Amino acid sequence: MKEGLRQRLLEKAYEKAKGHRERVKNRFLEEGPGAFTDEDLLELVLMFGIPYKDTRGIARELLKKYKTFDGVLDAPLEELIEFKGLGKKAVLPLKVVREAARRYLKQRALKATYLKSPEEVYEYLRYEMQNLDREVFKVIFLDARARLIGIDTIFEGTLTEAVVYPREVFQRAFQKRAVSIVLVHNHPSGCTKPSQADILITERMLIAGLLLDIKLLDHIVIGKEGYFSMAEEGIIDSLKNKWKGVEKP
Repeated sequence: MKEGLRQRLLEKAYEKAKGHRERVKNRFLEEGPGAFTDEDLLELVLMFGIPYKDTRGIARELLKKYKTFDGVLDAPLEELIEFKGLGKKAVLPLKVVREAARRYLKQRALKATYLKSPEEVYEYLRYEMQNLDREVFKVIFLDARARLIGIDTIFEGTLTEAVVYPREVFQRAFQKRAVSIVLVHNHPSGCTKPSQADILITERMLIAGLLLDIKLLDHIVIGKEGYFSMAEEGIIDSLKNKWKGVEKP
């Protein structure tokens, strides 16, 4: 009798959860993703890895620990597997979503016309760069029509003016027939304020570009909470004024 009652309660709980899941899925399709909070969306994603449990509470606890939706996606696999209510199968959809987003944004960037603002550059590269535990230096190459030719990783490690060589950057620029470039690197500390080394790297690249007739449009620093654009902050123009007259005749 007790076993039969237990089975009926489990079936009832399952049917209730099943109905809730269907309502959440239908709501996403009918109202669109814009109607979903981070908690709503995370609950939905977790459903694909946790078939029979309530995922609302787990979503809430994950956001409480990692603060934001992308913070959850960027959390180390080992931590997520050990999180209460999760496991390898439950974590799989989170990592699939993160990798799908990274590839989508990267491929979309490569197909796009020139990213029109530092904010767009940040949005395209943030998933790839903002939570790395090492510094990565990338260069965006543009053609004469301001179309994106490619994005290359030039250096990984501790960034100083001595380890990023202008000759390597501009050799690639000539190979791609680029006429302008945008420099991008991340700060693992999370702070976006450029260091003195960042400014020196920018100045060296700008001078080389002036001599080789390849424009340096910007140097963007990506952190955990946003970005710093040297063009927006007037640093690029200031350096150009400092080296006015160095341009290729």
